[in-house]
Amino acid sequence: MEINLNGIEYKLKKNYKEGFNEESIKERTTEYFNDFDYIFGDWAYGKLRLKGFYKSTNKRVSSINNINMLDNYIKENCAYDCKYFLLEKK
Repeated sequence: MEINLNGIEYKLKKNYKEGFNEESIKERTTEYFNDFDYIFGDWAYGKLRLKGFYKSTNKRVSSINNINMLDNYIKENCAYDCKYFLLEKK
């Protein structure tokens, strides 16, 4: 599945437990996320939380936004077994 957010095309890479909701993400994304290579969204207490990640080769990458650390982020910062999704910039 593909989606356009703020004029940028993304591909849905992961949709764990049907966490992706197109209407909700379109309401929540802003130009802040335009520079990121990935947008990760998870659901906590009925609310969508978003976080941007970079490819490990991106000059802006750091340890807190490296896509290679996504599994750690999910384990440490998301509710256990929550619904989530990952979008990759095309």
